[in-house]
Amino acid sequence: MAATKYFPVGIPICIMLPLLQLGSLSPPAILVGLLAIAVVLLVGRLVMKVAWRLVIIAIIAVAVLWILGILGFQVL
Repeated sequence: MAATKYFPVGIPICIMLPLLQLGSLSPPAILVGLLAIAVVLLVGRLVMKVAWRLVIIAIIAVAVLWILGILGFQVL
């Protein structure tokens, strides 16, 4: 499983063999594949936008609770 010029991450040929046996793909198959990738990226982008907002809200909440704890307020 050594990395080579053609497989820089060291992917074993037994995993790549089914992909190599597909032969040439027709343009509609390539279009469908690209559309599927676009949908995955779009959904991932939306999910990440929500995730970032949740992380920022969590950071603010923890910071406020920490500061209140330093000031001597027992919140939890």
